Amino acid sequence: MSRENGVMEKKNLSQQTADRLYNMIAVEKTLLPGDKLPNEVELSQRLGVSRTTLREAIHTLVSQGLLEARRGRGTFVSQGAAQVNDYGFSSLDRVRGELRDLFELRQIFEPSAARLACLRATEEELDAVLTCGRAVEARILAGEDRTEADRAFHAAIVRATHNAFLMRLLPMINQAVATAMGDREHKEQLAEDTRRDHALLMEFFRSRDPAGAEHAMAIHMRRSMEVMGLEKDL
Repeated sequence: MSRENGVMEKKNLSQQTADRLYNMIAVEKTLLPGDKLPNEVELSQRLGVSRTTLREAIHTLVSQGLLEARRGRGTFVSQGAAQVNDYGFSSLDRVRGELRDLFELRQIFEPSAARLACLRATEEELDAVLTCGRAVEARILAGEDRTEADRAFHAAIVRATHNAFLMRLLPMINQAVATAMGDREHKEQLAEDTRRDHALLMEFFRSRDPAGAEHAMAIHMRRSMEVMGLEKDL
């Protein structure tokens, strides 16, 4: 097995583990807000994975806000997890047809989210959107991984809508971003398109143009689908 294949399999296993923990929280409700996770040895044995893989999975869910690491105390299910619904999207990056459905749904709500964010964002929230957008551009120009920066950018937009139900869709957005970032075949094209689309989107945010922001986000969603070949079956 090549080193690259070994890294990819490890990544897939850590994501599968994150999905299993996600389901325990969002679907099965065997882990509730405020609950402390079992210790690493016990939980890794329960899930049948190494402690290293478990740590990577936990890090993923911490970054999504479902888990909270408290120094010296352990890892807990966050109170915000109570607001998360699964919506059946916990393994979308493994099924192409469902991935297409995911991006179609993003096409429906993310342009509207951009419009609402333009209308409702406070000055601090608007500044957060623009700061996150610049961070994405900087990572693209530097040839660095932009996954976390891209997630933060879309999350900043959704937070600025002040819509609690849109906030519940953040895990889905994070899943879609992670899937796109892992698309090795189209990585460079997606990066260049993202840089260009985000630049246009941020111009509309700066000018508080809701119609423009909505249109720019729709273009971004459509272009991403085209590059990844998700429109062929439409």
